[in-house]
Amino acid sequence: MMSRSQLPMILGALALGALVTFLYLNRHAKPTPEPTAPVVEEPVRVIEEQPSPMPEVDPIPELAETEGDAPSSPLEALENAGLGARKRNPAELMNEISEALEAGDLKRAGGLIGESALTPETRARLAALAEAGPLRFQHPEPAREVGEIALNEHSRWALHLDGAEPGRDRLFFDLLRKDGTWGVDSMALPPAPGEVAPKALHVDALGIADAFLQATFHQQFELAKAFVDTTRVSDAKIAGLCILFEEGNYRMRPQKPLRAMFQREQDAGFLANVLAGDGSELAQFSMTLRRGDADETWRVTEINLDQLLADYARRVAGGDVHYTPLLKNPKGGDTLVLYFDFDAAGLTPRTERQLEIVADLLRLDTEKKLTISGHTDALGTEDYNEKLSSERALSVRDFLIRCGVEPKQIVTVGEGQTQPRRPNFTESGEDNPDGRRANRRSEIYLDF
Repeated sequence: MMSRSQLPMILGALALGALVTFLYLNRHAKPTPEPTAPVVEEPVRVIEEQPSPMPEVDPIPELAETEGDAPSSPLEALENAGLGARKRNPAELMNEISEALEAGDLKRAGGLIGESALTPETRARLAALAEAGPLRFQHPEPAREVGEIALNEHSRWALHLDGAEPGRDRLFFDLLRKDGTWGVDSMALPPAPGEVAPKALHVDALGIADAFLQATFHQQFELAKAFVDTTRVSDAKIAGLCILFEEGNYRMRPQKPLRAMFQREQDAGFLANVLAGDGSELAQFSMTLRRGDADETWRVTEINLDQLLADYARRVAGGDVHYTPLLKNPKGGDTLVLYFDFDAAGLTPRTERQLEIVADLLRLDTEKKLTISGHTDALGTEDYNEKLSSERALSVRDFLIRCGVEPKQIVTVGEGQTQPRRPNFTESGEDNPDGRRANRRSEIYLDF
């Protein structure tokens, strides 16, 4: 039992132990951080410095395209063309196709044309054209409408190659209209070098009509004749149309040059719209085509030139010369006609140009023959007029011989005043100058 004398010693020991424990804990405890104010970040100010000049280096070469990024050939570029483009204006679509082809961008051209028109044959031919060299089209109008197959629904267009020969100078596109927009339905391309150029790339009625007109525009008489029914369309009419286009300086109207009047299983009719050389006047003529069975070739069976002849005569008539280069022959068919000044047998520059065209036809085949008849009006004696008419026929003959025609191909006859085309006098007996102008002439009957 603890005595009273030991109590102070025990209390002192406990106090000393508590002090030691306190000092130890206070020494090893982590200090409590004093509270600080929140840190506010100041905006960073960027100081622009002028870049130091860099040394010139060669441009970095373009990276090679990875496989599949670009077509490896024109043929591959035309694959997967899609549905094709559609435009409200067909001319806009054709111009975009021509631009793509001229730029050599066959992938874009194929996308505009569409897969349905790019058959294996047309795809291969278009690729071959591109590989042969850059395609160049006539400007400022590379695309021209050929004509209508169905009114406002089906039309044919062509891209005209620059510098190509006739028959190989056009790429054809048939366009269909649907929901107010036009798209390419089919296409036809010119033959490859070395291949025989077909007489007509398209053998439907519109294609034959267009091929015939193109031949006459280029003064290709024999080719034009291949597209007609020779039992119904005379050589004189073909030659007359060649003369009209050449002398009248006509050209096909850009908009709807050939318009379908009717199209049936075995016959079709087109209205041809032509412009004068200055583009200011419009003239028309009609063409009819027929075929037998569905597998037979279309042929031009009738050409009505009345409106064109009237326009031509009005346009070129001058002085004291009546002028229309084509007349009906009383014996059948058509006759080319040349007109003379009063009391003259000399040829005018205009008639000489006509005869140059006739000479071109005769030189194609030396077995062909023509008959030239001279005629006068009724003024003067019969003997004088017979002599003058013979001189007129001979002046035509001599010019043709100078152009290279064989003399054996030409027969001449002087008819004097015996075969007037129009009355020399009115019903009251008065002079009829207009009628006399029509009678001072030479007629050329082509016995081909």
